Parts: sequence; structure tokens; C-alpha cells
Amino acid sequence: MKFLLCLLGSYLLGSIPFGLILGRLVKGIDIRKFGSGNIGATNVFRVIGKKWGILALLLDVLKGYLAPQLPVIFFKLTPPPVIWLLALGLSAILGHSFSIWLSFKGGKGVATSFGVFLGILFIPTLLAFLFWILVFILTRIISIASLSAAAIFPFLVYFFERNSPSGLLYFSVSLFLSLFILFTHRGNIARLLRNEETRIF
Repeated sequence: MKFLLCLLGSYLLGSIPFGLILGRLVKGIDIRKFGSGNIGATNVFRVIGKKWGILALLLDVLKGYLAPQLPVIFFKLTPPPVIWLLALGLSAILGHSFSIWLSFKGGKGVATSFGVFLGILFIPTLLAFLFWILVFILTRIISIASLSAAAIFPFLVYFFERNSPSGLLYFSVSLFLSLFILFTHRGNIARLLRNEETRIF
């Protein structure tokens, strides 16, 4: 029962559309009607401003980071089993991308995924983030950076966790996440193929 409550809480936490909330609070607009139409930090950055985009990014990362910690926060279960952590993290990511508050639509899940795995697989996640930064500097296209980081993440997880007791589980979840990010970026991929994707700065 505790796990189910945490799973529901994780999904609801992930479902909070911070980009949409900031759009309404700061400019009184529905962020979905401007720019790319996405509720994520990138669209907030473009439509509302840099500082609000950074705030949206941090909030999306934070909710991802907190989701696997719910058993500790509410039930003092320290440390929760690995499978709990991964299930709660995935629940938050799915909540972000299929928010109950937005008719099961939402963002692409990159920032929330970063928050989730920063607390579970720190070194592979940090390296994927550094790779994201490198690709973004070279291309100035966030979707390419996100897709590249998602593509390399399972390989990093395998390299660092292949000998751990939960290595296969970590790798399987990271591979699922990589494919999920590919799915949520299908519109971006189409624009990239047409050379229509927007560069930042």
C-alpha cells in the first residue's frame, strides 16, 4: 500500500506543469499556444524569458529528483529498494509527459529524467549531461543535444553498472528511457530532417 501511494504521488508530482503555471503567472498566457506549443523549459525560455526558462528547468529537474525520495520523505523507508526508486522515477517522467492536468499530454521528459537519475545513477547521468552541454555548444539545438544524451545514456549506465547486482535492471530502464525520449521528440526529429529546428542564441 505504501508503494502504491508513493507511485501515485510520484505520478502527480511529475504531472505538475510548471512551464504552463509560469506562463500564466508571469504573462497571463497559455504557453501551449506560443512557440513550439510545448510546456517544457525550452519553450518557456523562448516565449517568456531566460530566467523563467531556467526556473522551469530547475523545477522540472527538482520534481524528478524528489519523486524517488517519496518513501523516505513520507514513510522513512531508508533506503528504498532499487526497483522502487526506478518505478517511482519512471512514474514521475510519465506524469510529466502525460499529465493528468493536461488531458494526458505534457512535456518531453528530459529535465525530469535528469532529476530522477541524478539521484539514482549520479555518474552516468552527470556524464550524459556533460555530453548534452558539448553537443548543445556545437549545434545550439536543444533537441539534438537531448537526443544525443539520451542515446549515449544506456551505454554509460552499462559501463558503470555492468558488474553491480542491479546492473541489468539499470541498463534495461535506461534503454527504455532512451527510446521514450526518442518517441517524445518525434516532432523535433521531423523538423530536424526538414532543417527547420530552431537554434538557441
